[in-house]
Amino acid sequence: MQIQEGHNDPSRVQRTWEPPADTELLITSVEREPRRAHRYRVYINEELAFSVHEDIMVKFRLVKGMLIEHRDLHSIMVADELQKAYVQAIRFLGSKPRTRHEIEQRLSQKGYEGSLIQQVLERLTHEQLIDDGQYAKQWTDQRVRNHKKGRLMIKHELQQKGIDKSQIAEAMEELDLEAEQESAFQVGYRKWQNTKGERFDRKQKTFAFLMRRGFPSQVVRQVMQRIDQMERDSEEAEYMNEEDDFLLD
Repeated sequence: MQIQEGHNDPSRVQRTWEPPADTELLITSVEREPRRAHRYRVYINEELAFSVHEDIMVKFRLVKGMLIEHRDLHSIMVADELQKAYVQAIRFLGSKPRTRHEIEQRLSQKGYEGSLIQQVLERLTHEQLIDDGQYAKQWTDQRVRNHKKGRLMIKHELQQKGIDKSQIAEAMEELDLEAEQESAFQVGYRKWQNTKGERFDRKQKTFAFLMRRGFPSQVVRQVMQRIDQMERDSEEAEYMNEEDDFLLD
């Protein structure tokens, strides 16, 4: 049983530890790993053999004095690798909700195999820790209300996150049309007020701005009509005030 020299990382140890087939495998010690929560080092025949998560240690009853069958070693290593991938996914989910595709990419970047990643994704789905359909609906609502984005841009964002087309379509169907209309008006009117030049140029720039933010052309036209009407009402009120001042003079 040889441990590759120069590697102190227990995960490296368990990839290089290969006992001879005819050797009896007796656990002679189990020690908690320093600076790595919930992980234990397992010594076989007085040599450091591998490191496992405490859940795997309990599952396979890895205690001092236990004999391990050679055929069980692979199962232990696979189970521990699966547990490590699951923990990585949980940490990734800790900062904010993620899509199935995002977690898959993350685990792939960490070097985990495809079949193992799929097992982690199925577990997360079963535990209701990932739900692309719900994610798409929440993302759509937040982007409309808080970020003032239109459905076309939001749809593209969800596609980039790997959400299934049917789930995106369902999220778009449940989109609050009034909220989208109001968000478009708020950012459109702000753009209108901050744009200089003739009325026609201001309208063109505001229209293009709203289209770039992903609002459908029908929504943009309604916003422009609303802004135009507000401007006309303002001009009319200003004219009436000037006329009243003239009569008073």
